[in-house]
Amino acid sequence: MNRSLQHPLFAGLLLVVLAAVGWMGWIWWRHADAPSGLVSSNGRLEATEVDIASRLGGRIRHMLVDEGEAVQAGQVLAYLQVDSLHAQLREARAQQQRASQGVTVAQAQLAMRRSEQRGAQALTVQRHNSLSAATRRVERSQPLGRVQALSTQEVDDEETALAEARAQLDAAQAQEEGARAAIRAAEADVASAQAMLEVAQAATARVEADLEEGAIRAPRDGHIQYRLAQAGEVVTEGSKLLNLIDLSDLHMHFFLPAELAGKVRLGQEVRVVLDAMPADALPARITYVSRQAQFTPKAVETASERQKLMFRVKAQLTPSSRGSIAPHLKAGMPGVAWIKTAEQLPWPKTLPAPEQSP
Repeated sequence: MNRSLQHPLFAGLLLVVLAAVGWMGWIWWRHADAPSGLVSSNGRLEATEVDIASRLGGRIRHMLVDEGEAVQAGQVLAYLQVDSLHAQLREARAQQQRASQGVTVAQAQLAMRRSEQRGAQALTVQRHNSLSAATRRVERSQPLGRVQALSTQEVDDEETALAEARAQLDAAQAQEEGARAAIRAAEADVASAQAMLEVAQAATARVEADLEEGAIRAPRDGHIQYRLAQAGEVVTEGSKLLNLIDLSDLHMHFFLPAELAGKVRLGQEVRVVLDAMPADALPARITYVSRQAQFTPKAVETASERQKLMFRVKAQLTPSSRGSIAPHLKAGMPGVAWIKTAEQLPWPKTLPAPEQSP
């Protein structure tokens, strides 16, 4: 045997060449059966995940669900121990009742002040009439006094009565003004009492809202993926208790080169073929195309593809695409997204099954 073939360096180079030839052959074979007018890109099914956290701190009283269990939006998943909140609620309601009584008292005081104002207004009218009468009497008595038809004493009495009528009118007007000031003060007391009542009502509503938060509810339909806390544990505000996955919101992210990304549009049809279900081409629609090119992640199969700038695309599975296979769909399933380069082309009856990386 030729010794040059036994040299370690030569043997290494030979292995590299054979590997490269095999790799390129696999790439050609992988795309050789792609239907005309279609392109494909690898991806994995993804679903919306929600971390369910506690807005309150405290001890977990009950955990009502287990991992893998299906839940519906609004369903109670856990209860926190909220005895202190019940005490706060009783206190807040007592303060609210007290504030409500304060409003009632202030309104009664305002009604009384308005009644006093009406009395003062009536007295002012009376004093004004008395002054008018006294003025007329003086106007008649003074000429008579000058011709001595009335005695000086009688004229003085009429003038004195006029002065008293003026003084009484001034007093009545001052009393009426005082009544108006008292009404303004009473109205301010009513406004203050109502503000205190609103504060008490807000405090009650806040405690009631906290009590409602003591029941941890599912924000949407889905399945419990992880239990991150157990009954009896003490958690802080914002602590994650559960992780929920919504398998009704399945989608796939994949990458397209610039020459293809420019041809796709939002709402365009896509067919997704999963490795685990090669006979089913699941209908989907493009719901997102990135506005900026980026390097593709390492999950893309070939180094040459990874070196290109690509555009991320999101395809949402349509509700009708799942049908009877819905229970078998799982987040993380690998597959291929097929896209038509010309939308007017019909979809073929069958699509090539995804090929696994060697």
